[in-house]
Amino acid sequence: MKRNIAIVWGGYSSEKVVSEKSAAGICSCMNKERYNVWKVRVDRDVWVADDHGTFVPINRNDFSILTDEGHIRFDYAYITIHGTPGEDGTLQGYFDMLAIPYSGCGVLASALTFNKFTCNHFLKNFNIEVPASIVLRREDPLSTAQIIAALGLPLFVKPNVGGSSFATTKVKKAAQLETAVAEAFGEAPEVIIEQFVTGREVTCGCFATHKGFTMLPLTEVVTSNEFFDYNAKYNGEVEEITPAPLPEEMTLSVQQTTERIYHLLGARGIIRADYILNGNRPVLLEVNTTPGMTATSFIPQQAAAAGLSMTDLFTDLIETAFRTD
Repeated sequence: MKRNIAIVWGGYSSEKVVSEKSAAGICSCMNKERYNVWKVRVDRDVWVADDHGTFVPINRNDFSILTDEGHIRFDYAYITIHGTPGEDGTLQGYFDMLAIPYSGCGVLASALTFNKFTCNHFLKNFNIEVPASIVLRREDPLSTAQIIAALGLPLFVKPNVGGSSFATTKVKKAAQLETAVAEAFGEAPEVIIEQFVTGREVTCGCFATHKGFTMLPLTEVVTSNEFFDYNAKYNGEVEEITPAPLPEEMTLSVQQTTERIYHLLGARGIIRADYILNGNRPVLLEVNTTPGMTATSFIPQQAAAAGLSMTDLFTDLIETAFRTD
């Protein structure tokens, strides 16, 4: 009997538009001969499954739907919500309580990595190099002079919980800081202000299944934009080079650092870590435990460069969740 697989997308943040594209990418790669695949949209007020164009409400008591074919309970959830509640541990806790296997990291690793400031400072304790940063909450006073004295200019302002470069600003002048912070607060309740690090930008994916641990080739990100912003990520204003044209020892250094981060976090499934190569030192920007799976996303690019099939990769991830050995 085929397993019923839910590809869970949507969410409560601006990244919903990216999540929808990721869900489409994952759905296109799923082994339909082996699985019944459903796209499930999660909004604040309603959760629905797409039943051949008809939207069927999800029974949240057991994560099931009632169709003309009867009562269908999902066996597995592939979470591709970028942002809350799918990237921050919330849905992971829900599925844990229902004993439904799901893709990716558990509650703790998801919650930790979703908070950029906390995650980076956790990893810093293990000698992972990260940019200097400050976190602001809404009630905190904003001292432009103190922030610039601590971090210098230029610097980055971005939501502390969020992604896809929404509400992210590269601040070059002190007069721009207050506006940038206000914009970031429009996206999230906490703002991270981060030191600017010069160098080449690379990203590194990896994953674990019952077949072992796999490190993917690196991708170098080259853009003429101020930074790797939304237009660079999703509107083609970038050159993404996979495998990254780096010396072998530098590639190995980034991959070893990423594997170490994976184990320090207790990660599961696929993760991606982003870096700036400052000289010969990889400086970690952030860890993504729900990486994008759109047509332009890094993980599919890196898998292709490694000669891997995304269909086989997703199958291995799903089957790993049901193994008892």
